[in-house]
Amino acid sequence: MTPNHILVVDDHLEIRELLASYLTQHGYEVTTADGGEAMRKLLAEREFDLIVLDLMMPGEDGLSLCRHVRERQGPPVIMLTAMSEDADTVVGLEMGADDYVTKPFVPRVLLARIKAVLRRAESRVEEVQPSALAKRCFDRWCLDNLQRQLVRDDGLLVPLSTAEFKLLDVFLQNPQRVLSRDELLNLTKGRDAEPFDRSVDNQVSRLRRKIEADAQNPALIKTVWGGGYLFAAAVTGE
Repeated sequence: MTPNHILVVDDHLEIRELLASYLTQHGYEVTTADGGEAMRKLLAEREFDLIVLDLMMPGEDGLSLCRHVRERQGPPVIMLTAMSEDADTVVGLEMGADDYVTKPFVPRVLLARIKAVLRRAESRVEEVQPSALAKRCFDRWCLDNLQRQLVRDDGLLVPLSTAEFKLLDVFLQNPQRVLSRDELLNLTKGRDAEPFDRSVDNQVSRLRRKIEADAQNPALIKTVWGGGYLFAAAVTGE
């Protein structure tokens, strides 16, 4: 199998050499660039599976380069940032960076982030489309896909945020199936997926408080340790 090809862009030679050596040892093909001009040239000539991109560099900075990659539907981007660059980090994520790692960093932490981002990027799961059915019902509930409302059998109407609606719709389209956190990120958010699994856990917790009889002992959305989540209820459509 062809190894993933990673482009490391940083103006510090030591960091480029460290990452090139470390990632090569872990089975990746690595190319390095010392700034924006070299990076643009390489992107025009070759294809990469992921870019590790320094935020602050002389000349064109990482934010501009990240925008360039996203505008051209390029590969995932992991930003390298200093601890003092929190505001710019947020901007970078808003521009489409898939994750970030703060300097100084431990190489194995960056490696773990690279693996996670590549798993999401390489997943064959397509972003979920809205259900073609007007309603999907389970337990005491029905999800109205036209009105985007959740209604209990006694008439109680429960408001859902956009994120909660998408998550519940994914579960209802995939009952009795274990969905990993990465799959849930891809199915609900696509390229806008948050870089951290915790965002999925928080959404599941909020959804449980709305639909479970006992959110502390969920019977509908079950946690599969080491796997993800499983929607355990039977689902019918109208």
